[in-house]
This record gives sequence, C-alpha cells and structure tokens, in this order.
Amino acid sequence: MGSCISLQISCDQVLTRAYSCFFSLGNYIHKLKDNIVALEKAIEDLTATRDDVLRRVQMEEGKGLERLQQVQVWLKRVEIIRNQFYDLLSARNIEIQRLCFYSNCSTNLSSSYTYGQRVFLMIKEVENLNSNGFFEIVAAPAPKLEMRPIQPTIMGRETIFQRAWNRLMDDGVGTMGLYGMGGVGKTTLLTQIHNTLHDTKNGVDIVIWVVVSSDLQIHKIQEDIGEKLGFIGKEWNKKQESQKAVDILNCLSKKRFVLLLDDIWKKVDLTKIGIPSQTRENKCKVVFTTRSLDVCARMGVHDPMEVQCLSTNDAWELFQEKVGQISLGSHPDILELAKKVAGKCRGLPLALNVIGETMAGKRAVQEWHHAVDVLTSYAAEFSGMDDHILLILKYSYDNLNDKHVRSCFQYCALYPEDYSIKKYRLIDYWICEGFIDGNIGKERAVNQGYEILGTLVRACLLSEEGKNKLEVKMHDVVREMALWTLSDLGKNKERCIVQAGSGLRKVPKVEDWGAVRRLSLMNNGIEEISGSPECPELTTLFLQENKSLVHISGEFFRHMRKLVVLDLSENHQLDGLPEQISELVALRYLDLSHTNIEGLPACLQDLKTLIHLNLECMRRLGSIAGISKLSSLRTLGLRNSNIMLDVMSVKELHLLEHLEILTIDIVSTMVLEQMIDAGTLMNCMQEVSIRCLIYDQEQDTKLRLPTMDSLRSLTMWNCEISEIEIERLTWNTNPTSPCFFNLSQVIIHVCSSLKDLTWLLFAPNITYLMIEQLEQLQELISHAKATGVTEEEQQQLHKIIPFQKLQILHLSSLPELKSIYWISLSFPCLSGIYVERCPKLRKLPLDSKTGTVGKKFVLQYKETEWIESVEWKDEATKLHFLPSTKLLI
Repeated sequence: MGSCISLQISCDQVLTRAYSCFFSLGNYIHKLKDNIVALEKAIEDLTATRDDVLRRVQMEEGKGLERLQQVQVWLKRVEIIRNQFYDLLSARNIEIQRLCFYSNCSTNLSSSYTYGQRVFLMIKEVENLNSNGFFEIVAAPAPKLEMRPIQPTIMGRETIFQRAWNRLMDDGVGTMGLYGMGGVGKTTLLTQIHNTLHDTKNGVDIVIWVVVSSDLQIHKIQEDIGEKLGFIGKEWNKKQESQKAVDILNCLSKKRFVLLLDDIWKKVDLTKIGIPSQTRENKCKVVFTTRSLDVCARMGVHDPMEVQCLSTNDAWELFQEKVGQISLGSHPDILELAKKVAGKCRGLPLALNVIGETMAGKRAVQEWHHAVDVLTSYAAEFSGMDDHILLILKYSYDNLNDKHVRSCFQYCALYPEDYSIKKYRLIDYWICEGFIDGNIGKERAVNQGYEILGTLVRACLLSEEGKNKLEVKMHDVVREMALWTLSDLGKNKERCIVQAGSGLRKVPKVEDWGAVRRLSLMNNGIEEISGSPECPELTTLFLQENKSLVHISGEFFRHMRKLVVLDLSENHQLDGLPEQISELVALRYLDLSHTNIEGLPACLQDLKTLIHLNLECMRRLGSIAGISKLSSLRTLGLRNSNIMLDVMSVKELHLLEHLEILTIDIVSTMVLEQMIDAGTLMNCMQEVSIRCLIYDQEQDTKLRLPTMDSLRSLTMWNCEISEIEIERLTWNTNPTSPCFFNLSQVIIHVCSSLKDLTWLLFAPNITYLMIEQLEQLQELISHAKATGVTEEEQQQLHKIIPFQKLQILHLSSLPELKSIYWISLSFPCLSGIYVERCPKLRKLPLDSKTGTVGKKFVLQYKETEWIESVEWKDEATKLHFLPSTKLLI
C-alpha cells in the first residue's frame, strides 16, 4: 500500500507540472497575436503618459524649476522599455508565421515560447510603469548652497576654522570629524564651513546639511537628503529604506557633494543611507560633529579635530560683545566684576553667550555683585543656566549608558573648580564606593577604572592633564552640570553639598543634615570641626587639604553610620583622631596621609570593613601596632612615614591575608630578609623605598631583589650595596620573562659602591629613570654581565631590547660613568635626557633613527664642556640631536 501511495504522489506531481507547462504554452504561443496587440496598446498608453509628464516638466522648467529625480528616473525607464519594445516588434512577423494548428503550436516551439514569454512579461512591466507615471509634483526649485544663520562675530575661531578648511580641501581626506564638549562651538564651526562653501563653491555641486541628534533614524536622514535631491511625494515616501538608498546612491554618484552631519551620538551607517564612498577621484566629503571620540573612531576618523574652549582673551572679547560697552561702562567697578563673571564660563562659548546676553541690560553694580555670588555658590540658579546651558550639557551625561559610569562622572564634581585630580586616587574612591567591584581583584578593578576614565575623556566630560596624563580635570561648567544632576536637577540641593575651595573657616550650616549623602569641604581653611550632625545617609566626606585644621571632635563622627569614604589627607596641623571614629562601622576608605598624627587610636582596629588605609608621609607616626586586626584591608600605604618596621611589624603585615597593595620603606637588612622570606608581602609591594641599608663587615653587600610583579616604583637611597642581583632568577633561566614587568619608575641616589645596574634589563617597562651620586658607577648596563654567558643564554638575551618605554633619563653626579649601553637603542618613547657632572660619559646609545618621528625630544646638560666632548656615532646622528640640546643655567 505504501508503494501505491508513493506512485499516486508522483503522478500528481507529473500532472501538475504538465498543466503548468500547458498553461504557459497557451499564454505564450496560442495567445501570442492577442498579446502583441495588447503590448502595442500598452506602449501607446505609456507613450501618452510620458508625453503628458514631459509637457508638465517643460512648463515647470520654463519657470526656473528643476525636474525631480524620481521623474527623471521614470522617464529614463520609459525610454529603455520603448527601445526594448521596438527590438521585440522587429521579429513579430517571423514569429507569427511559425504558428500552426490554429496558433496552438509552432514550427519552432522553443523560439516561439521564448518570444511569447518576453511579450507577456513586457506587457506586465509596461502596465506597471504606466501606473507609476502619475506624479503630484514633477519639478521643484533647484537645490542651492543656501547660507545658514550664524552669529556675526566668532571670537577666536579663525585658526581652527582655517585648519578645518585646509583639511577639508585636502583630496586625501574623505571624512572629517569635529569633536568637543557640548556648547564649545562645533555647530558654529560646521556652519562656517557650510557658508564658506556657499561663497566659494569650489566645484561642489551640492551641500547637504542634516541634524542627526541622539535619536538616530536612517529614514529621517534619508528624508532630509532626499528632499535636498528632489525626492518628494507619496511614491518616494512609500519606498523602503533600501530602495531610497539606491535612489540616493544613483543620484549622488553623479555629483560632487559635501554632506554635513551635525550632532551625531553613534555611528551613522553611510552605506545604509545611500552615500557613495568618498575618494580622491570624486572629491566628495562627509563632515560630522560629535561630543564623542569613540564615535569618531567608529566612523573611521582616527585623527579628528578637537574644538576647544576659547582662550581667556578671546572669551573676554566675546563676553564684552554680548554685554555691550554701555553696560560695562555704567559703573567703574562693573568691568572687574564682568571679568569675574566671564571667568566663570572658562571659555565655553555657550555659557559666554547665554550669561553675556543675560547681563547685557544690567547697569547697577549690585546686580553684578549678585551675579558673581550666584555663579560662585550655586550656578544653576543663574538665569538661563539650567534650561539653556546645563540641559544642553546634560545630553552627554544622559548618553552614558552605565549607571556606575554616571556615578563616577558625578564624583569628579566633589573637587574644587579647575582642580587636577589624580587618576589613581579617583579609582581607589570608586572601588570603595562600590562603583567598581573590588572583589574581582585589584588589577582588574584598576583596569576597569581606567576604562571608565577613558570613556569620560572620550565623551568630552573630562580632560586629561599633566605630562604623562596621570590626572584629569573637569570643566567648571560641566562641573556645574554634574552638581545639578546630583541635586536632582536642583530639587534636592542638600543631597550633595560641595563647598570645596571656597575659603571656608568653619563647617557651613546645613538645614537638613539628614538629606546629605555627599559632603565636600576640601581645600579650605577650616580650623576646627565640632558639633554632632545627624547624617544617617552620608556616604562620602571630603575634609582633605584644610591646612589649618587642628582638631576634630569625637561627636562629629557619632551619627555617620553609612559613611564609606573619609579623606583627611593633607591636613598638616591635625595631630590626632577621636575615639569615636570607631563608630564609622561602614567605613571602607580612610586617608590620613600628610597629617601630623602621632599615633593611631586603638579603636581603629574596630573598622572591620576598612579596605583602604593610607598612612603615607605621616612624619610623626610611630607605630602601626594592631593593624593586623583590620581583617578586610586590601590596600595599605606606609611609604615615607616615620614608621621603622621591625620584626613584629612585619609579622603583623603578614597576617593581613587580603592585602593586595602595599607601599613601604625598608631601612633594615633584617627586615628586608624577613619580608623576602614572607613571599606574599613582596608580591603586594607597589611602591618601595629602600634606604640607609648598612651591612656588617662580615655581611655580603649584594642586594638580592626577588621577583615583584606588582612593583610600580622603586627608590634606593644611601645604601651600602655593591651590586644588585635578581633573587631566584639567575642567568640560567629565560631572561625574556621579566621579574619587574610593572615597574615604571626607578630612582637611585647616593649608593656609592654600585658599579652597574644591569638588573634593569628585567624591568622592560620603565618610563622614568633617575640615577644620582653613584660615585663608582661605570656602566648602566654592563656589557660583560650581559654577554658573559653561554651561547644559548646569549641568544636569549639578544631578544631583550632595553628601555623601550623609557621617557625620561636623568643622570647626575656620576664621575665614573662611561656607558649607558654599548650599542645604539631605538628609545621609541624617549622625550628627554638630563646629564650633569658625568665627565667620562662620551658616547650616548643614540643614532639618527633613535626616537619617534615628530616627537619632541630634549637633551639637557649643565656643562658646555660635556656637550662639546660627546662622540656622536656619525655626522647624521650629530645633526639629528644637536638642535634638540639645551644648556641649563
């Protein structure tokens, strides 16, 4: 039975196929004559429709209008189908003569079938084309390079405009990105570019301006572009994005265009829109503005132009322009007050415009005093600040997707205006606050912190500062926006109280201490802290850098049970802590560095949640007894304090089983040996200062350093050591496995018996190296030690190229030094060498290829005789470096 069913299905398939074939033969051969007649009629109708459209087009063009692209495309398709019709018609008589059996068959079945199929399909195509030939509008005004409105005076923008224009005119530049913080003038600069194209033309056929904004919609961009190109009407609107992209592509491919995309927040897929590639040959351009460096990279622009705030002089000129000379001259004191108000804007054009226009009609000196007071105390209350300035800047904050990243951004506002914030300190705060998960391990947590900082920098919410970009700074107006968001857009001002750097002499009055979550009174002149505020929600307390602070009452800490971060650093007069600090049961971060505290209260041991304790540079601190009771401690700073570690102290440190980071001074060979034996402590060391090591006559004066993976900074001073060796890593092991991979700073001075520092080969990532007063030092890297090994070991050593990350090399008071390295090195990161009192150093490991092309390099020296005695490798090397030398007086 199964076979019967199978056969039945096969027969059905055969019959279906046969019927289909017969039906096609009937349509294509039997009805061929009728189909030809129908095709001729369809072509006649299409031709009539075309003539009507052309007549309308010619009338509109006579009025100075330009035919729409969709009309032109339709007319082109009509001509193509008409030409195909006449080609098909030329074989009509031959194909009709082949018909036989009353047109039911053909003498050449294959040929007649193919011909009949073409006739049948062309009828459908002609009818479809004819139905699409009814246009509401056939022509529109020709696209023009219309001027865009712009303020008449653009202070301080001449230079950056010229740079941007020159880059745009470079045939090798197809896509150009302009980035910068909100309100800095990116749109103004783009408008200048647009209007200059209007004035100069430069062979450009069409300039298209599209405002993209944060809500990126491909179809909206296509509509804006299509309108400029003449694609309008119901038929265009009905098309899919992919169909619109084809129309835009076909149109722009024939033009030299410049596409200006303003305010993009994410990558715009130009291909999906239908934008042709920009090449050197077609000279087409795309220019966009954004607040994000990440967006620039995703758009394929890796060298974007940053639009920065105005200089002080240019900002003042713009502010004067907005305020007007009549107001500025209406009272003798107003001019100086106006400079203070302008200064609060920190060169941000948006703020200068809004605040300048607000102050334009104010001619009473009291009004200007009030403006200074408001901008200093709570700028969000200044007229126009919240809705015209802060709201615009807040878009950048809203675009931060992660809530923890937003919290990290807001945290930076706890610092004073124009304050350079150390990156590592911020990250430590963030870990303790819980914005970063500290349980993933210190290294991973720190890396995540730097990722967050990078995100904020690339979003133009922070800027990197310092020679090595170790600090960040927040623009004052961005800081006001951050404080505004912390206060729920001004609804809860006491949630976050920041009076940092305000010149306070005492703790300010607060109406509702219960609402305060963060309090920053750092960088003031507060002398005494007393009272007992009820702060059940307080988590962050910044009291650092109050140079006059002498006393904190115990009652002050009594009602802060949620406090997580307490910073008391840089309070140089503070000489004690109250016992009530033990009531800070949630405390995770405590910084007492650079204070005058003599002893830690015993109750400090009760802070069981404390994970970060900084006791660095406490010159009067005598003991850390009991520190092992801080069972959660992960980071401990002891460097440059007065603590003389002994055997008992080391034992206590060894009991801190969660310790990950330790900074410390070592002043005893016995303590050093004990710490080496306790290997876990050596693995925790991040910054180490070894000083005043004195050996007995019977002792070996070699210093044996163990592998320290976490070590970042090493200082050695006044040590009686003759040689530094690597403990547990001899020349018989693979030297390509560094012992000090993270070591970046090395300072060695007054170690008179050292003859070389060959061990530096095992620290490949040193960036700063200072060597001073080593009276017997002859070679920085000993040629004999590095090559006096077996052939196999020597091959391995050849893989080590020293000083690849070195940026600064400082050599001073080294009377016997003859060699840094015996051959030339590339020094790809080197920016400076300082040489003083090194009379025998004649050869430097430099050649004409040393350094990075375009990177600024300075060779500084103190004695003219020394630079004249240098034996350069060759003339090319001399010519390469002599212009970079500088005599220090």
